[in-house]
Amino acid sequence: MAKTPAASAPNEAPSEGTVLNGAPVGGATTKGRPTPKRSEQEAARKRPLVADTKEAKARARADLAAQREKARLGMAAGDPRYLPARDQGAQRKFVRDWVDAGWHLGEAVMPAMVLVILATFIPAPAVQYYAFIGLWIFILFVIGDMVITSIAVKRAIKRKFGEGKMEKGLGWYAAMRTVQMRFLRLPKPQVKRGQKPA
Repeated sequence: MAKTPAASAPNEAPSEGTVLNGAPVGGATTKGRPTPKRSEQEAARKRPLVADTKEAKARARADLAAQREKARLGMAAGDPRYLPARDQGAQRKFVRDWVDAGWHLGEAVMPAMVLVILATFIPAPAVQYYAFIGLWIFILFVIGDMVITSIAVKRAIKRKFGEGKMEKGLGWYAAMRTVQMRFLRLPKPQVKRGQKPA
C-alpha cells in the first residue's frame, strides 16, 4: 500500500503574540479584558492644562485678583492701557484735566442732599420745607454750571484740536464729571485746582 507523503512543515511557525481570526496563536496569552476603543484611549490621554486641585484654583484666583488690582490702579492713574472706551483719547483727557482744574457746584450736591436728609429729622415743618426749597434752588444752579462748563469745554477743545476734529459727547462728558466729588472721580484728577491744561 502506497504511503502518502507527509505534509511539509510550514516554513515559519507563527510567532508568539500573533492573533489569527481573533484568537491568540503561538502561546499568546489573553489580556483578560477587551481592547479599549480608540475614542476611549484618546480620552484617557487627555489631561486638563491646569490641575483641578484646591491649590491650583487658589493660585488662579490670586492671579485674577492681582490682574484686577493692576487694572484698577492703572485706570485710576489714567493709564491708557486700562481706560474704558468712554475715557480713551487725547480729547477726553483734556476734558478731564479742564474740569478737574476748576471748582464746580456739582461737587457739593451729595453733601447738600445729606444736609436735607438730616433736616427732615428736625421736628419743625418750616425747617424741612425751606431745606427742600433750598436744595431745588441749588440743583438749578448746578444745572446752570453744567451747561456753562459744557459750552466752555467745547470752545477749549475747538481751540486746541481744531474746529472739525471735536469728538461727539465731550460736553456731556465734562458736565457729568462736574457732579462727581473730586476724590471719587475715575480716572483720578491728574492736575491741581487752577492748573488749566494748555
